[in-house]
Amino acid sequence: MRELKLKNKIASIPIIQGGMGVGVSRCQLAGAVAKEGGVGIISTAQIGYDEEGFSQNESQCNLHAIDAHIKKAKETANGNGLVGVNVMVALKHYKEHVIQAVQSGADVVICGAGVPTDLPAIIQQAAAQFHIPAENIPAISPIVSSEKAARVILKMWDKKYNTTPDFIVIEGPKAGGHLGYSKDQLTNIDAIPYEEEIKKIIACKGEYEEKYSKSIPVIVGGGIFDKRDIDWAFGLGADGVQIASRFVATYECDASEAYKQAYIQAKTEDVQIVQSPVGMPGRALHNSFIQQVETSPKKITKCYQCLKHCNPAQVPYCITKALIDAVKGDVEGGLVFCGSNVGRIDCILSVHDLMKELTAD
Repeated sequence: MRELKLKNKIASIPIIQGGMGVGVSRCQLAGAVAKEGGVGIISTAQIGYDEEGFSQNESQCNLHAIDAHIKKAKETANGNGLVGVNVMVALKHYKEHVIQAVQSGADVVICGAGVPTDLPAIIQQAAAQFHIPAENIPAISPIVSSEKAARVILKMWDKKYNTTPDFIVIEGPKAGGHLGYSKDQLTNIDAIPYEEEIKKIIACKGEYEEKYSKSIPVIVGGGIFDKRDIDWAFGLGADGVQIASRFVATYECDASEAYKQAYIQAKTEDVQIVQSPVGMPGRALHNSFIQQVETSPKKITKCYQCLKHCNPAQVPYCITKALIDAVKGDVEGGLVFCGSNVGRIDCILSVHDLMKELTAD
């Protein structure tokens, strides 16, 4: 299988393990994926949830955890693959998380759940502040779901920063977690011309590749389950794929055993679209928690200061508490994000065996 070059950094296997928060993809999973030659991604969303003093100082605990988990993952990778972070633009401390990731030596920074209009400036600021050599500055990518979004970012970064993304991650309508589509669109995903959007995005980056004399790899995600799906993405012109849900059902995944078993036991009909306090729809497993918040909001007794635009008095539940409860093992009383193919997952594998399956000729 071809290698994946992101800026001046190379992964021998063109598979990016998608970032999953809270706490689902941290150093154990990301390090194991990188060790196999892929790109392991740590989600920074409330990453320090289990650190002492988190409830009193969430922001500092998260920054400390970002540093610790990047370094531990790179230690596990032992020079193989790449280790990076996924930072949600919707986070109140989005900028601080990116800066910390640069300081801690992340190889890549991927940003979604919003438009990362100022990402190049933040990266440049962090590189200058910490005297990061050019070759160690992370490769950066936005997450997009449409040609329109890709064009906006390409044009904006070109005009404002005289630069372009090092790669582009496309998340389709079958992805898990927060989605760049309306709830109405997601009720009939077969009507979304996803293949055409991928082709259009690949075409629209061409002028910027020419202008900056560089390749801008395109990574396709959302519903990628097996080698057949990977070949489909390559057939459309993709340079790599992003896979998330399948990595939950691995021994190395950072989530609790109960969380992994929720994936194993899930059926296709258990998956539903929910409205997140982030302001975007998301895909999750139907459970007691979702059933309750659909009829009456869960009273928020503590604000974790996670989202820029969140009014605890107006949202139906606290997403931080819901995700932490789930990752710790309360899969009925918390929020369990998942991809559309979760019903096809029937066993837990090692990351080594999963990567071997995904790359088998």
